Amino acid sequence: MELIILSGRSGSGKSTALHQLEDEGYYAIDNLPISLLPELVKELSHSSLKVHQQVAVCIDARNSRAELARFQALCDKVKKHATLRIVFLDAGDDKLIKRFSETRRRHPLTTDSLPLADAIKLETALLEPIVIEASLAIDTSDMTVHELRAAIRDRILGADASKLAVQLKSFGFKRGLPIDADLVYDLRMLPNPHWHEGLRVLTGQDSEVQEYLSKQEDVRLMYNDILQYLQHWLPKIETSNRSYFTIAIGCTGGQHRSVYMTETLAKALRNSYPDLQVRHRELQR
Repeated sequence: MELIILSGRSGSGKSTALHQLEDEGYYAIDNLPISLLPELVKELSHSSLKVHQQVAVCIDARNSRAELARFQALCDKVKKHATLRIVFLDAGDDKLIKRFSETRRRHPLTTDSLPLADAIKLETALLEPIVIEASLAIDTSDMTVHELRAAIRDRILGADASKLAVQLKSFGFKRGLPIDADLVYDLRMLPNPHWHEGLRVLTGQDSEVQEYLSKQEDVRLMYNDILQYLQHWLPKIETSNRSYFTIAIGCTGGQHRSVYMTETLAKALRNSYPDLQVRHRELQR
């Protein structure tokens, strides 16, 4: 039996993700009391129905603090009956506040004495035990509904559970660090095509920018250092029972250097990780 536990802060897209898993054939259960999880999994693992062999359960902060604190222990019980993957969705605080404001939905933890911003902070603390155990984090800050559904298909359903699913992501520091990054590289000290008028409007996917950066000694040194590190350590990460790993590569604006480096590293790593995924956060805006 395969079990996916889906969690995340309110407004991060849990319902969309759960609906996508349901559309893909998973037996989906929303807002399950966490204390019932071990017995549910035990019961379904003995079921003869095919639909019960792939289960997705959504767990949120409406559980008690005491029950959420027991999350690791409950997962240990679940692992006796099922192959477990834990997926945590999240977005920046400003994005969550904006989503609640736009939809006029009420945050489940808000009260007359607890405003939205404070409810979000409380929820962050309550869900920390799940964050710690999560095998995959997905940053939905800049995703549309369709992009989130695609991310669920690609990152969860498209990944071989027995292999490390690697994602390379370029980003711009001026818009903040990606929430879902496991490893971050900073390229802001490298020569910047932005200061060359003919390259400013282009991106790291354009041949002119690629030619310029490939001729820079510091860029070549940085590429070799990062590649050697990843080639050495990714296999060790894979043997530590990690299912997913996101490498974030950042420059100032996320348009030139980080995009070029991400694309170049992807070409070198795809022989070892053929399902490697590439995402350019700022170019997708």
